[in-house]
Amino acid sequence: MIILGIDPGLRTTGFGVIEKQGNKLRYIASGTIKTGGEGALPPRLKVIWGGIAEIVRTYQPDCAAIEKVFVNVNPHSTLLLGQARGAAITALVGADLDVAEYSPTQIKQAVVGTGKAAKEQVQDMVSRLLVLPGLPGSDAADALGVAICHANSHDALALLGALAPALGGLRMKRGRLV
Repeated sequence: MIILGIDPGLRTTGFGVIEKQGNKLRYIASGTIKTGGEGALPPRLKVIWGGIAEIVRTYQPDCAAIEKVFVNVNPHSTLLLGQARGAAITALVGADLDVAEYSPTQIKQAVVGTGKAAKEQVQDMVSRLLVLPGLPGSDAADALGVAICHANSHDALALLGALAPALGGLRMKRGRLV
């Protein structure tokens, strides 16, 4: 299974592509999509959408995962981040990919073992888990962390989905229990 992880951002959106075979994870690619940081919002969202669409065409992932928006101190920044995230999700679902969503705490827990890990700890553990020759940039490392989180969670979510009917009507929709 090839998994695309996305760390959305209006200035820089990180992406990470990994393959999961059994219990093994293999690094495929990672990087960033940069929007230039200034200028009108619609063209910047188009850069994110187009960059994600190109990554999907290039690496042909089986599924995708994206970090959820956290509420920032500045509501305006939170709204802008949400729009960047929406552009990325639109590109993913436009390519008919299932998209799972994880909070920053869930991602840090899955990668480092604690939901309060620092960015440097995530970078270090991503590098170790994927046997990389060096540390990826922070946005790419966060995106790889999203992909690792999904790789570790996917089997458990599928099992819950299979058990849900016996548990009184719970069901899975797009990787989430509803």
